[in-house]
Amino acid sequence: MATPKFRMSRANTHSRRSQWKADNADLQTVKVDGREVRIPRRLVKAAQAGLIDVEQF
Repeated sequence: MATPKFRMSRANTHSRRSQWKADNADLQTVKVDGREVRIPRRLVKAAQAGLIDVEQF
């Protein structure tokens, strides 16, 4: 793990942290019960097996 050699100012810390942004989950188009639905890739198998309700997506 990297260790800082010098103290970083609060302004520099806040400006560095403000640049971080979360990405939206990539959606895939999947046919479930004859309908095309866009859902996250990690839920595709569960949707095809009928374990989750795709109405909410």
